[in-house]
Amino acid sequence: MLSSVRAAPATLGIRLASQVLPITRWMPFTLQQALLEPLLDRVLAAPLANGELDMLHGRWLQLTLTDLGLSWCVSRDRQGLRISQYQAADACISGHWQDFLLLVSRQEDADTLFFRRRLQLSGDTELGLAVKNLLDSLDPDDLPPRLWRGLQALGRAAQPR
Repeated sequence: MLSSVRAAPATLGIRLASQVLPITRWMPFTLQQALLEPLLDRVLAAPLANGELDMLHGRWLQLTLTDLGLSWCVSRDRQGLRISQYQAADACISGHWQDFLLLVSRQEDADTLFFRRRLQLSGDTELGLAVKNLLDSLDPDDLPPRLWRGLQALGRAAQPR
């Protein structure tokens, strides 16, 4: 009974996100950038400090949410991660937003998502695989606990039935 009560807010969150996220494609890119850069720098503070994202120095990884029509190019500089709208990407990882959610919440293994072609990698596969391996190795203890619990709950709610 308690698990179904806890699942209800997450299920509602998935439904709400499915309605709200498509609207973000009309959000000015400068606002997306202003929100995403500090968020990524905070969430990925430990890997940034440890040099684990140095592979992105002078290189661009494009992340594309195909079902939402959203795309960001991510790179690293001395200050942290940078988001750009248009760059010649060295590698691209694309897929539906819920598949990315399953990946970051560890509800699905990255290799499974790529093998089943739910996430696609193109361009410099070495860079793409390095980023995939980094995502696989991230320690949830480095995330704010409430964020990690929320991601896990949303990921469970997003799993295909």
